[in-house]
Order: sequence, then structure tokens, then C-alpha cells
Amino acid sequence: MPDLLIEKDGPVVIVTLNRPARLNAMTLAMFARLADAWDEIDADTSVRVCILTGAGDHFSAGMDLRAMAGDAAEGDDYDVKGRMERQGSDWIYDGLLKTRHPRVPVIAAVEGNAIAGGTEILQGTEIRVAGESATFGVSEARWSLYPGGGSAVRLARQIPFTVAADILLTGRHIGAAEALRLGLVGHVVPDGTALERALEIAATVAANGPLAIEAIMR
Repeated sequence: MPDLLIEKDGPVVIVTLNRPARLNAMTLAMFARLADAWDEIDADTSVRVCILTGAGDHFSAGMDLRAMAGDAAEGDDYDVKGRMERQGSDWIYDGLLKTRHPRVPVIAAVEGNAIAGGTEILQGTEIRVAGESATFGVSEARWSLYPGGGSAVRLARQIPFTVAADILLTGRHIGAAEALRLGLVGHVVPDGTALERALEIAATVAANGPLAIEAIMR
């Protein structure tokens, strides 16, 4: 089963992280496929908006540390080493929406955990919808890791500095209600309906003037 699903419905593309058995924890191969997905979206001028979500009950538990340590994801034959030899490692951060962004708005539909890399990629999206039981956090400090997805800089630009520092330095998690109060997400909905609400918002965005949306995105 592919670890990244891409579905197009008219002007809306839904990109789904698809490793529910691992809480959609991301691998290097997934970062590569995400980077390619952003390129594909840019190449299709009929696409007006993108939704990023996770399969099953969770958005993403972040980087799959087991895979990062060298254990390839089961059944994944993506040539990560070859891509690194050809292109370096910038595509990892492109996939995470740190150094690259598609030309269209990205709406995050979050259920369950959006932890570590899950919260990092979230910060690269424009509109964020969360189920009421969703959990957010940048936990890398707990594992003596640096938050390489950009949170050390951009989290403090999106929520109050002292709260961002607290989250980053303690590694604590916050719930959907606090995330809404801080402005990390814009909508909190009943569990299981985040994607439904994201689709409604996407339809509204897609119906607006494309040149206006393009100018706002610059």
C-alpha cells in the first residue's frame, strides 16, 4: 500500500499521509514523495487548493525514528540513497514545507496526534482544521534532537514567543482548544469531521478569484 495518497477532485487535491499502523510517522521516502507531490500540484494549473491530512485516526506522529536509524519501511523500495547522491538532502525540507511551498494554499485536516514533524509540517500550511481531541507538540528536545522542520524559527512567528519557547524547550503537548486559543489552528470541529470541514473550506477558496489567491500567497 502506498505511503502517500494523492486524490484530485476538480480543483482540490487531497494529499494523505498513509501509514496508519505507524500513526502516519514519516520516512525519508515519504518526504521525497511529498516534495514530488508539491511539484505535481504546481504543474497542474487546474489545481486551486490542496488539503493535507492523515489516514486513520492520526495526522502524523512525526519522523519514524526506527526508519531514520536505518530500518527501511516494510515494502518500500524507494531509492533514498540514490536521490541523496543526485540531489543532496534539500528535498527532505521541501517535503516538510519548510523550504518549498506549492503555489496554492494548503489546508491541514488534523485528527489525533500531530506531534514533532506532524506539527512542523502543519506550520507550512495556511488554514488548519483540527478535531477536538487533536494533540500538537514539538517533542524533539525530549530525544536530544533539533527540530529540523523549522519550528525553532517559525513557531514563534505563528504563536506568542514565550509559549513557543515553552513548547519547544519542555517538549510538552497541547490540545486542540489551546492550539485554537493560540492561533496555531483556526478551526476546531467534532472528532472525525476535520476532513469534511477542510473540504468545505477548500471549495470556498477554490471558488474565489485565482489571481487574488495567487497574489495573497506571494
